Amino acid sequence: MDNKKNILIVAVGILLLVIGFFCLAQGPADNPVSLTAAPLILVFAYLVVVPFGIMYGGKKENRD
Repeated sequence: MDNKKNILIVAVGILLLVIGFFCLAQGPADNPVSLTAAPLILVFAYLVVVPFGIMYGGKKENRD
């Protein structure tokens, strides 16, 4: 069951990466979206969401 949560979190990370690269490609080089929003989204996705999705362990159930 936890495997589905990991896949969902990594999928959200990949979606954020696609959104970040899409924002990076918008408009001229001095566009505020290209200069501020896109790098913040990409850094958040690469350094927080994707590693969290890979390392997330979930709750350990005690099955005695």
